[in-house]
Amino acid sequence: STFHFTAMKEEILQYIWKFQYYNKNELMTTNGDSISVIHPGNHNLNQGPDFTEAKIKINNTLWAGNVEIHINSSHWILHNHSADSNYHNIILHIVWNHDVEIKDQNGNNLPTLEMQSRVSNMLLAKYQQLMETSQFIPCEKLQNNLTDLSLTSWKQRLVAERLISKSENILSILKDTNYHWEETFWWLIASNFGLKVNCEMFKKIAQSLPLSILARHKNNVIQIEALLLGQAGLLNGAFHEKYPLLLQKEYFFYKKKYGLEKVDGELFFLRMRPANFPTIRLAQLAMLIHNSEHLFSKIKETTSINEIKKMLAVEANDFWHYHYTLDESSAYKIKKLGKQMTDNIIINTIVPIIFSYGLHYNEESFKEKAIKWLEEIAPEKNEITKGFEKLNYANKNAFDSQALIELKKEYCNKKNCLQCVIANSILNKN
Repeated sequence: STFHFTAMKEEILQYIWKFQYYNKNELMTTNGDSISVIHPGNHNLNQGPDFTEAKIKINNTLWAGNVEIHINSSHWILHNHSADSNYHNIILHIVWNHDVEIKDQNGNNLPTLEMQSRVSNMLLAKYQQLMETSQFIPCEKLQNNLTDLSLTSWKQRLVAERLISKSENILSILKDTNYHWEETFWWLIASNFGLKVNCEMFKKIAQSLPLSILARHKNNVIQIEALLLGQAGLLNGAFHEKYPLLLQKEYFFYKKKYGLEKVDGELFFLRMRPANFPTIRLAQLAMLIHNSEHLFSKIKETTSINEIKKMLAVEANDFWHYHYTLDESSAYKIKKLGKQMTDNIIINTIVPIIFSYGLHYNEESFKEKAIKWLEEIAPEKNEITKGFEKLNYANKNAFDSQALIELKKEYCNKKNCLQCVIANSILNKN
């Protein structure tokens, strides 16, 4: 055939062996012994042989042990496997190209199976296309034959993977707060209020104001706002209106009283919708603290997403209905936390922390609740989800959109096609 496969990689050979996608008629070792594969073994992703606990019959003897895979037989010598006791129990050496006879530690020829005449060109051509394309996703021009059921379970795995990697970050913050869940939640929700642009700075503000201080001022929203805006470095100007002057006075009093340290960094207002200005977000955050006690515990206890939406339905203090910044008035508009921002907080803070809690204490019910909540929230709309929607992938709720984001970032962008269920359904359609 005219197709020329440019570069065989070990991972595609491992994939072909793992799923047994090759012609199994009259299998022979390079020495002419007959082979039958009872079990190809378990793919080993750690140190040591590629597949463990395989069962292979060679002539009339059943062997149990490990399988090693190389492009060329000579790679065995290159990797110095003979000297490594991990490779003493290799019962079969799978190679693409048999270029040299290998001896085992007893001086016998190592049973070797050469693959290059046994693998379909169609599979290799599709694999090459996946690797070489620069499309939005590698497989968009190839037809997949995935059932709805397989796609659903693949999405479930993607969402779980995404939540597990977010949990790693949350559990490291938990360590920093000395295993204080409420404090951890405070750092996380504050960063979320800062959105992408200001999240680092908002997190630092939260870290500089422990809940023990905020709790003392819980009943006075002006004092909470003064503390947040002051730590954000927004109360250093010369103001004319009464309200900013009052905030300034409160802040400098409490700054001295608590010995508050200056927070490094600055907030960005550029190219941002005024509703997302850090001033507005901090004022809404102040109101959230004012309205709620032990917020994490409450969220942990509830099963209803609407309950959570109610907790988050805060609007900033009256002053802000006429302002976006401290020193300039604007037309009247109630500064309420909008639906999109509420959903954003549920998707990016509340669901991951509830999932982490379940992971940390090994309680499935919390993990299940977190995933169920994603199914009850509107889907995210961004470049990634729009790209998938154009290719007719469903994006009905936040569960879908989180799965698609994980798929794109961790599989498509990294060309991890061999680990992807969708690409697998394309490759094995021979």
